[in-house]
Parts: sequence; structure tokens; C-alpha cells
Amino acid sequence: MRSFFHVSDIGDLNAALAEAREVKRTPYQWHHLGEHRTIMLVFFNSSLRTRLSSQKAALNLGMSPIVLNIGQDSWKLETELGVVMDGDKSEHLREAIPVMASYCDIIGVRSFAGLTDREFDYSETILRQFVEYAGKPVISLESATVHPCQAFADLITIDEYWRADQAQGLNIGRRPKVVLTWAPHPRALPQAVPNSFAEWMNAADVDLVITHPEGYELDPLFVGKAQVEYDQMKALQDADFVYAKNWSCPGVTCPQDYGKILSKDTSWTIDDWHMAVTNNARFMHCLPVRRNMIVSDSVIDSPRSIVIPEAANRVVSAQVVMKRMLESL
Repeated sequence: MRSFFHVSDIGDLNAALAEAREVKRTPYQWHHLGEHRTIMLVFFNSSLRTRLSSQKAALNLGMSPIVLNIGQDSWKLETELGVVMDGDKSEHLREAIPVMASYCDIIGVRSFAGLTDREFDYSETILRQFVEYAGKPVISLESATVHPCQAFADLITIDEYWRADQAQGLNIGRRPKVVLTWAPHPRALPQAVPNSFAEWMNAADVDLVITHPEGYELDPLFVGKAQVEYDQMKALQDADFVYAKNWSCPGVTCPQDYGKILSKDTSWTIDDWHMAVTNNARFMHCLPVRRNMIVSDSVIDSPRSIVIPEAANRVVSAQVVMKRMLESL
């Protein structure tokens, strides 16, 4: 594996999930793979779970992680080509990336969408430069449009709980209904998490429904075969898993509104009333979460909330990806 951005990069999903179960069961079994290997984790943006889970996964595999916070631990980096660098950017990615690559065997990059230029963001301008100039395997630790480590962990979590249900004789002979629902937020957020979640659920053995107010339509490349329902309560009916997440306008139907907040309608906040129409669904979120904006206290603190096991599985998803990259070196 030379890069990890999309579900297609992981290959057969059933094999990947089986590998994830084995990695979770015996996390240190492949410690020898990372001996004398280094992974560089490059952060253009803040992080908690991605940073910690990536470091833990690397250590489980015997690798030495180097964490670099751009603009804090390094010079500010220019990301666009053809510009006159007469501002506050002291170094260009064109030089910085091959230098970083010379110090490591694998590179992980976290760089959020700017939410001002859709073409720049959806071209994955920053991430693609790492692929072009590094010459090393590259992992997206969340980029302008995708967050594959999160989506893989989400799928691992759904698979775990659905298998546990079936082991108890529940839900035999059917696929889980998974609902991705937009929820309000005070700030404009990127579409990376919902994009990847939709992409991975489309590839998995689940029935996916996406619900959001009009104007928040995700890119069709990620929506795929999912059912889109503008009536949130109708979408939530009989759901087995509810994944709440905010995103700003993706600019699909309204390019001029790309990155903007079109609604703060708190009737979309997931609370007990919303969960009551589900099939006793489990609640999911990538975290961090704005309580009583995205989800009520009563829902996220309930026994049906699986946000903490979901976050713990971030180590597992990252470790599977790093393991495969080490095996390909």
C-alpha cells in the first residue's frame, strides 16, 4: 500500500475487517515490522484522537514516530505554486516535503479544508504534493475532503457491535441500517468526515441513509448509492446506528455558498425524541462533539452511545494501514 486516502486503497473490506479484529486481539504481534523504521506525522491543524492513535499504532508496530506541528515546530509553509513568497511563509512545501521524507519511511498528513476555494480543496492540493514529492507511502490523517482512518474505525466499530448482536441471536439475516445525519454547529466545518463515512458505508454491507437540510448535499462521488432523505425523522426510523455530524455547505448545488453555514436549526440536534424512532440505535460521532448542539447530554451519556469505543478503534484502523505499508516496503 503506497497511499491511504479512500476505501479503494484498503482492498477487500471483509479481509480488512478480519485483519482489524486480529490486530485488536494481538496488537504487538507485528512489532518486528517497524524495527528501525520511522513514521513522520505532519499536522497543519489541531488534533487529539488522530495524533494519539497514530502514535500508539506506530509504537505497537515497533516504529519511531516523529510529530511535526507546522507553524509551531517548523517554519510556516507555502502550499501554492507560482506565488511570490514575500509574506509570512518562510519555506515552500516543494522543498520541505522531500526533506521530511528523507528522515522517515512513512508520512501521515493532517491538513483541513480552507473552505474558501472549493477547487483548491477538492483537488487535495496539499495532500497531492506530499504524494508527488515525498516518494514515501502517505496516509491521510484527514485532508480537505477525506478522513479515511476515522471512517475505517467507524466501520470496525459497526462491525463489532453488529457481530456481537448476531452472536446473541439478534438481527439475524439482515443488514444494519446506518443513518448519517447532519446536526447544527456554531462554526463552519469541513466535509471530510461525512464524505469518508459515506464512501466507506457505501462499500460495506450496510443500508446507508444520509439526511440533512437542503443545501447541504455532499459531493455525489461520496454519496454514491446512499439514500438521501431531507426529512430527518423519516430517515431515523428503525435505524440501527445513528452517526451525527455537522458539515458546512459542500457547494454542490450552491457553489457560491461553499464552506458557509446555511442553517443552525437546533431541531436537528440528536436527542431522546429523535432516538425514540430508531431501532434502539447506537449513537456514533467522531469527536470532539459540541454537547447540546450536535447531541444532547442524555443521548451521548446513554448506554447506547459508543463514541468512546469508536475512538479507541482509531488505533486499530491506523495500525492496519501502517502494518500494510510496512509490509510493502
